Amino acid sequence: MYVRETFNTEERSILGRFFTNVDGPVFALTNLPEVVKGALFARYSRSPKSLRRLFLDEFYDQPEIPIDEIAEDSDSQAMVALNKAEGLYDRVFSQFGDDSVAQLGGAHIACEQASNLLTKVLEWGRLAAYLEQSTRYIFYDQKLGDNYRYIAPPEIETGPLVAEYRQTIDWLFEEYSELVHKCVPFFEEQFPREKGDSKFIYTASIRAKACDSARGLLPASTTSNVGIFASGQAYEMMLIRINSHPLEEARDYARMMLEELRKVIPSFLKRVDLPDRGGAWSGYFQENHEAMERIASSIETEPEGIDEVTLVEWDRYAENKIVAAALYAHTDLPDSQLQTIVNGMSDGDKAEVIRAYTGDRQNRRHKPGRGMERSFYRFDVLSDFGSFRDLQRHRMLTLDWQRLGVKHGYATPPAIEEVGWTQRWDDAMGRMSDFHDTVMNEHGPDVSQYVVPFGYKLRYSMQFNAREAFHMLELRTSQQGHPDYRRVCQLMHNLIRDKAGHTALADAMSYVDHGSYNLERLEAERRAEQRREASASAE
Repeated sequence: MYVRETFNTEERSILGRFFTNVDGPVFALTNLPEVVKGALFARYSRSPKSLRRLFLDEFYDQPEIPIDEIAEDSDSQAMVALNKAEGLYDRVFSQFGDDSVAQLGGAHIACEQASNLLTKVLEWGRLAAYLEQSTRYIFYDQKLGDNYRYIAPPEIETGPLVAEYRQTIDWLFEEYSELVHKCVPFFEEQFPREKGDSKFIYTASIRAKACDSARGLLPASTTSNVGIFASGQAYEMMLIRINSHPLEEARDYARMMLEELRKVIPSFLKRVDLPDRGGAWSGYFQENHEAMERIASSIETEPEGIDEVTLVEWDRYAENKIVAAALYAHTDLPDSQLQTIVNGMSDGDKAEVIRAYTGDRQNRRHKPGRGMERSFYRFDVLSDFGSFRDLQRHRMLTLDWQRLGVKHGYATPPAIEEVGWTQRWDDAMGRMSDFHDTVMNEHGPDVSQYVVPFGYKLRYSMQFNAREAFHMLELRTSQQGHPDYRRVCQLMHNLIRDKAGHTALADAMSYVDHGSYNLERLEAERRAEQRREASASAE
């Protein structure tokens, strides 16, 4: 199911010192400084290479890596220290049951050749750091081994549809390949290179524009690489949850992750597969899931047609509450008394408090304080799956989503019509819709998600407080963002101002960008080149 990467004897010797295995798609990093691991994962998100190949090609000769220090004696000393540490954790964690101890140890782990369905499962948890390979920096016509970059899930691989599945998905990738390479010269002609722009930043911007336009054809079975850094407690919760997942790919990955993590932080993961601990916990999740599926299946009602973004619930007294919360830490008054005082203020006085609390923000990273967490907004969103993949990365909010399917239709980027591909786009979506129904009849709604292209729409809910709104809406409307998720967040901002009536809060989100741009990545690439030049000059 997974392609085994080829390394020569010398490379295998090197990799064996820094990775927990050389052959599998899941492995952990060892004997590397934290700064190297962080930089390696950052580079990973924009590279088509595997993490181990990237390490060999670009990181192995860095002075921060203690190549000469990893000798037999130091290995022995490190093992003694490790055994002492494990003994301490075992005593506290096992004997006293203090779960917070499991937050004190962490690990970097690479998860490769994971489907885009699995990446969302892996990234569910809030208390972890994830970096996922982006679809806008590489062309997915590059094969991995002998095949395009997708998986045939175990349920299909061993079933009667495997030949049709591979033939259909191969055809879809060929359509993607032809489209993305048609988009490149089209955008080059439409947006000529400007004087002063290097070939590098111009090519990167054109490439991103082409990838953004074509990505709707990629199926959810498209593989991705994910770098994760998390505490032992976060990994324990992740694996217990994934062990109950209906997709076999997810459960297989949980098994591989547990095996590799036990090589680096074994003390934190002893409960995951104990029948009366992690096993019982996974069983609880599975029973609840099955019970909810039974109840939901009895609701035989077709969805109503609603807007792409709907503000379904909000705090009508949000601005009063936020003013009181902003003042709270600066007074000695009880919360209830302070709220009464604020309720008697004029609108002008309350707006003045919000302006003062927000302050003179020099950039979008300057965020107001936690008083902004006093109110909330709940949105119901129906956007293409590609946009959801980006917005789902915001985990400091309450987000839930439905199964990916074809009943809500699909989105067609404007560029598709401009390059003369509308009919082929519609034909591709129609063929995949029919094949989705075929897979559904054979394997059910969970497995049938693998064949759905990114362009199809998914329904999901997002609930967050005003402080998180600053972060998400300002970040995801920035110029370099994908046009589809920029539009979703622009609509959210409009609804906060116009439907909720929270004018002072909406105005305070001063870095929400409602503009439209041609080459979205161009300014970001220009800034990156300026930083590179400045760094080179400083050296």
